[in-house]
Amino acid sequence: MPSCVSAALPTDAPEALDASRLAVADALLDLLRDTTTEPRTDTQLEALTLAVTADLPVLLWGEPGIGKTAALNQLAAALELPLTTVIASVHEPSDFAGLPVVGDDPAVQGVPMAPPDWAVRLVRAGRGLLFLDELSTAPPAVQAALLRLVLERRIGALRLPPGVRIVAAANPRSSAADGWELSPPLANRFVHLQWAHDPDVVVRGLGGTWPLATLPRLDPQRLPEAVDFARRAVCGFLTARPGLVHRLPGGESRRGGAWPSPRSWEATVRLVAFATAAGSSRDVLALLVRGTVGDGPGLELLASLDRMDLPDPEQLLADPRAAELPERGDLRQAVLDGVVAAVRNRPDRARWDAAWTLLVRAMESGAPDVVVVPATTLAALRRDDWDVPTAIERLGAAMALSRRADEAARKASLTGGGRR
Repeated sequence: MPSCVSAALPTDAPEALDASRLAVADALLDLLRDTTTEPRTDTQLEALTLAVTADLPVLLWGEPGIGKTAALNQLAAALELPLTTVIASVHEPSDFAGLPVVGDDPAVQGVPMAPPDWAVRLVRAGRGLLFLDELSTAPPAVQAALLRLVLERRIGALRLPPGVRIVAAANPRSSAADGWELSPPLANRFVHLQWAHDPDVVVRGLGGTWPLATLPRLDPQRLPEAVDFARRAVCGFLTARPGLVHRLPGGESRRGGAWPSPRSWEATVRLVAFATAAGSSRDVLALLVRGTVGDGPGLELLASLDRMDLPDPEQLLADPRAAELPERGDLRQAVLDGVVAAVRNRPDRARWDAAWTLLVRAMESGAPDVVVVPATTLAALRRDDWDVPTAIERLGAAMALSRRADEAARKASLTGGGRR
């Protein structure tokens, strides 16, 4: 009696069996998602966290699949901020500009622009991390609608609260699906960070341990000093290089990246102040500055920042035997050039001798080639009634040896080039 046997079996047995198997699969997935974090030096993660702390919109550039989205998820979790992800390319311009809602009497009340639901949720939460993904696949009309959101934090009639930070991600046009170049007005509103994967970080992460993202520790005692330093640094640099206050790149692709404008220089002042108050490394500051005003202006500003910390030439001339010179060759060269310039502006026998003493200290504690140009210039400043110091003989031997080494290297280079 097959029908009786069939009727005796529970009809929900297959479903129950499938549910139990899915439960086991879900348990395995939970174990795979269970990861931890560890303190680890990660320059690009530190730069991202500092820019987010400074409340500046950040745009992460990188090839697909290198972990930009994963980094944002981890950052939001570490900072305990609710993450809201919006894929810009699948939205209409009205989703960011606001949808018109006609009221009872538009002639009296106007037509308000209603924000999307995700914006309302952010306002209700009062804080959060807004992640604009796939920005380079957003068409120009959508990019134009994003201008007000990124700069003014407005969506329709709604303003996002100060506790909301904005981070975007984009792929280069060559690797983006239906990619577009970023419009210059939108690009100039972001701090651009080139995101690259570190094989060691990836391996550790796949093993269940990712770098820990932490907010920078700002020293309350250094806040006024940090603001003063940042303003002096940027304003002094732009005073010497006024052509860099605003320079729109010529190429379309470069316009979609970082370039100098009053807006991006204002962001640079903020980043330098935050980096100074946090004691951030020069590598972190370099990523941020170059990502805000571009490589060329950024590198020039960094070189200017290095020179701001150089010792005063007059103090070095006052006590040359106790002088401490920078270790880096380029900074040491700048110090010695400044000392020689100070002697040229106010020539005096004692100052001239003190400068020679400094050059000897520089030769004895570093590469002699940095002394060649300052020594030649200083020798030309000698007056007829000034005796030649004995230090010149020691410098002369070192300079002659340095010249012979340079000539030998040059000949070797020419010979090698001829063989190729």
